[in-house]
Amino acid sequence: MRSGAKVAIVGGVFVVVAGGVGYGGYNLWNGVTGGDSTVGTKAESAPRTGPVTPEEVETTARDFLAAWAAGEPEKAGQLTNDPVTAEPAVAAYREGAAVTEAVITPGAAVGAKVPFTVKATVTYEGVSKPWSYASELTVVRGQTTGRPLVKWQPAVLHPKLTAAGTLRTGEAKAPTVKAVDRNGDELSLTNYPSLASVVADLRTRYGAKTGGTAGIETWIDSGSEAVPDTPVLVLRKGKPGTLKTTIDPEVQAAAEKAVKAYGKAAVAAIEPSTGAIRAVANSPAAGFNTAFLGMQAPGSTMKIVTAAMMIQQGLAAPGGRVECPADVTWKGVPFHNLDHFEIDGGTFTESFRRSCNTAFIKALGPLSDKDVEDRILGETARRSFGIGLSWQVGVQTWDGEVPESSGGETAASYIGQGRIRMNALNVASLSATAKNGGFLQPYLVERGLDDREFARAEPLSPEVASGLQTLMRAAATGNGTAAEAMAGVPSPKGAKTGSAEVDDQATSNSWFTGYSGDLAAAAVVEAGGHGGDAAGPVVARVLKAG
Repeated sequence: MRSGAKVAIVGGVFVVVAGGVGYGGYNLWNGVTGGDSTVGTKAESAPRTGPVTPEEVETTARDFLAAWAAGEPEKAGQLTNDPVTAEPAVAAYREGAAVTEAVITPGAAVGAKVPFTVKATVTYEGVSKPWSYASELTVVRGQTTGRPLVKWQPAVLHPKLTAAGTLRTGEAKAPTVKAVDRNGDELSLTNYPSLASVVADLRTRYGAKTGGTAGIETWIDSGSEAVPDTPVLVLRKGKPGTLKTTIDPEVQAAAEKAVKAYGKAAVAAIEPSTGAIRAVANSPAAGFNTAFLGMQAPGSTMKIVTAAMMIQQGLAAPGGRVECPADVTWKGVPFHNLDHFEIDGGTFTESFRRSCNTAFIKALGPLSDKDVEDRILGETARRSFGIGLSWQVGVQTWDGEVPESSGGETAASYIGQGRIRMNALNVASLSATAKNGGFLQPYLVERGLDDREFARAEPLSPEVASGLQTLMRAAATGNGTAAEAMAGVPSPKGAKTGSAEVDDQATSNSWFTGYSGDLAAAAVVEAGGHGGDAAGPVVARVLKAG
């Protein structure tokens, strides 16, 4: 590999500097062939097969970067395995992002991957700013031609660019916001990295309503109103407006630390008496906000809703007897308890405490009306817990789904499987509703800022509210499935564990929700196993911080 040779692009301001990829005296204006010197000369040759060679990787990377640097999107696109998509993306890089010059420096290839750095200058209305970042490309063999080609993905142009996104430079769509916690102190995204996507969404929604002025920026336009844009360079700062949130700094700090122990995890915390969101954290912290936007089966945490339905329908009471056999069949579909345990002559409280699946299925047999049994869980979730309504939190959220079901899927929904989908915020709200005696829509920004309409649900009856609190207290104490995780959490407290089976995972997702005093929380840990093993400690750490 040669290095150190600079090759200028005649008639342009872009250059490619040879690093780990050797350029020598290669003329970048001629011979761009995607690493195949036989193109156009041996039409009769059969397409090459097998892995790309080091020489092909070197030449293909060189040619692509040269065409990109020369501002020739058509030529660059033809050097990829998806020219139809690549060509306009390369064109938009220079035009939409207002990149006026750039130096691209490749590094040494690692197999079929070639890393490179870009040192660019962005200029807009007389304002210029340097812009540096690193990315990489991968060379693959074309499936039909056998030619070595760059595997096209938007992240080649910038690591944060997605298929739906486009690089733009101009006056920012909205002024930046100085997001502050409930005490009025600025939220540090360094200390609270999970809030980056939240603050970006807040900026999009409220930047123009907080008294700030927009600056000039380069950003990745997400292409969707539901997904906030991603700023990547500030050419000229605007004046930020101040936006107060409900975040509690101590609870948020505990949430960030708790999920960091796991590869993929999410947690949310709510104040039951008001609905104020006091914390939200994800691992990994950057990217998708799983705590607010996730759509996953909640497992046995759903038994909070099912228990409320059973009490409302007169099918169970905390001190009443229910059957908990080792196995049960619903419309030909078998269900069983963990390790096939059974409870002989136990109460509903005991079945909830030990999370007996069969009790929550067998007791619902008297709902003989098929239409009622298939839709009543969803009706209860919406009417009593606000699940599936339109939550106006202040940022984008997924508000849960408990659809009508049929057959064995109905029984599965009673224990949080089937087609039910929720996230940590939804499940935290289940606990908050049980503790408060009624649903209060979670919110991150006061409704007075934009007069948005909060979702409303019917309050729980005193019988249902006290019954749920009795059940959840039993699960969090004594020999309850949540007792170990909740051991150091102050009373009054309650909890529910859950584990949700996922088709492509060998280990279930771990779910846990609980409350202590005036704080409720829920967490999910992907492939974490039993609820008390992984998600339980996350929730406990958050509740202790409240």
